[in-house]
Amino acid sequence: MDERKLPSSLDDIQTETIEADMLIIGGGNAGCFVAAEAKEQDPSLNVVIMEKAHISRSGATAAGMDAINTYIVDGETPESLVKWSRAQVGGGPLREDLALSNAKLLNETVDMLEEWGLPFVYEDGKKQIRGKFDVSINGEQLKPIMAEKAIESGARVYNRVVATNLLMDGDRCVGAMGFGVRDGKFYVFKAKSTIVSTGGACGLYKSPVTDYSGGHHQTWMCPFNVGTGYSMGYRAGAELTSLEQRWVATRTKDYCGPVDTLSVAYECPITNSKGERVMEKNYAHVGGDKAPRFYRLNAPMTEWQEGRGPTYVDTTHLDEESSRGLRGAMLHERPSFILYLAANGIDITKEMVEIYGSDPYIVGGHSGSGFWVDMDRMTTVKGLFAAGETAGGNPNKFVGGCAVEGRLAARGALDYIKGVTLPDDLSDQLSEEKERVFTPLLKGLSGFDGVTNIEMEERLQRLMDEYAGGVHQFYQLNEERLEVALKHIKTLQDQTEYLFATDLHDLMLVHEVIDRVDLAEVVCHHLKYRKETRWPGWQTRLDYPEKDDENFNCFVESARDPETGEVNMFTRPYEKILED
Repeated sequence: MDERKLPSSLDDIQTETIEADMLIIGGGNAGCFVAAEAKEQDPSLNVVIMEKAHISRSGATAAGMDAINTYIVDGETPESLVKWSRAQVGGGPLREDLALSNAKLLNETVDMLEEWGLPFVYEDGKKQIRGKFDVSINGEQLKPIMAEKAIESGARVYNRVVATNLLMDGDRCVGAMGFGVRDGKFYVFKAKSTIVSTGGACGLYKSPVTDYSGGHHQTWMCPFNVGTGYSMGYRAGAELTSLEQRWVATRTKDYCGPVDTLSVAYECPITNSKGERVMEKNYAHVGGDKAPRFYRLNAPMTEWQEGRGPTYVDTTHLDEESSRGLRGAMLHERPSFILYLAANGIDITKEMVEIYGSDPYIVGGHSGSGFWVDMDRMTTVKGLFAAGETAGGNPNKFVGGCAVEGRLAARGALDYIKGVTLPDDLSDQLSEEKERVFTPLLKGLSGFDGVTNIEMEERLQRLMDEYAGGVHQFYQLNEERLEVALKHIKTLQDQTEYLFATDLHDLMLVHEVIDRVDLAEVVCHHLKYRKETRWPGWQTRLDYPEKDDENFNCFVESARDPETGEVNMFTRPYEKILED
């Protein structure tokens, strides 16, 4: 459909149906590895990638990286990596079975990136180590390299197609539905197996860098990852785990740029306005400046709250060579950081860099948030697999680990599809979804004056910030605030019928905010259910300020009834495999 000739009715909208053995929703890091692994295992396999943006520059790695944050260096083992990951989340819980299977395939997978053309930084003939399990790369072209390999594998890529809901045959997933942002078609993907690799969720909370409506996506995390994969699975009844283990990070204030490169890789200590080295003074017992990340977030924010802010990373010990190396590394991941320094006249060898906390994210590559999966990476919905940041229970995967998850999900899906057949008639479901998807556009084109996507998004971000532990509340929350958040979210869900769009891009934004609202609901349920403070900063309960190992050294789970919308909360036990 010509974008200049928008539809006047549902009859004007063309439906395109595609069948596949394997459907990959999201062509980011994990999605590219799913495709490459699946076609490597079975070249005859019909693999399709459904990508909202363009695969060459989509997902969390779109702008590049300066390091691969998980790699087993000399002297370490898969087991020691899992133990380190466990320590990073305060001793658990985490899915040690998933983490160990991931770690055993990690180096082989990261080395594949080098074989594909990604330049690693070498020192004395070995990959340069940065931190405990990090290796340095010159990674500005990281995503194009992965995308090229996925395309070379023979997977068919449908760029600019937005996923809106899963296609269900009873209790099993048989594909997904969506629409074309450029051609306006309604797309139906029927697949024997479906792998969700859509990335994490940004934009649920108000960013500390937001000064005006046009800047509401000034965030650390990729703003185009909105949690669609989580929300589609949630609406279909898939079990979600650990969403209360939000990812919140210390970032460069007023810019939201990475800080770990400065504080860990270049050993720039976190410092308060009194000149005190905060981590060394108050957190030496948990590792000081190399403490688990939630401590490194909570510490500078506590300094602010108790009257010792602003807080900084002290870069003034760097000489000119180290300063140049740091800035060069940032050009591969966050080149605008160099512009930030220049615009503010900051010479990092003479002036410290101010830091602050970010808005909270739901991102399973960093924390444990995501779908509950089995060892084949299949969710509790048959035929639906999770890869990368949507696969829960296994934190600290980062780029290398998410790539591994893609390979493991591909293998699991290959085993599953043996003997699977696709249903013949799903017409009622397709008609209902087509109407749901395009109604906001038809309303907008008819002159309907309702609620815009930006109005709903900013309302959601404000209430999540105020009532569900956002940055402006120093991440603190309690039972009563969460109940107010859930009440307001229910109102927003009821008001989605008033959303309207005036073009196809606008329609994409409408469905993104619907996904954000649904995901915000289940996040609040998780935060409310865990009645303890296990990860200060990530999950700080004012009414339950202590850790409660007796009742909550376990996984918090949720599952929504697709028929009634009722959310069931429960727990699963933490099974410890490796000794301390």
